[in-house]
Amino acid sequence: MLTHLAEGASNQEVADSLTISVNTVARHRENIMQKLNLHTRSELVKYAIRKGLIEA
Repeated sequence: MLTHLAEGASNQEVADSLTISVNTVARHRENIMQKLNLHTRSELVKYAIRKGLIEA
C-alpha cells in the first residue's frame, strides 16, 4: 500500500486494487505516516524514494 500511495495513487485506486474500503486505506495511511513521523504526502514519497520502494 505504501508503494501505491507514494507512486501517486488515490485512496480510491489503492482500495480498488487491494479490494478494501477507502476508509481502510485512509486509516492505514494515517497510521503509517504517524509511525514514521511524516506529516504530508510529499514526505511519504520522499521516504519511499530513500528506502528504495520507488524511483524518483
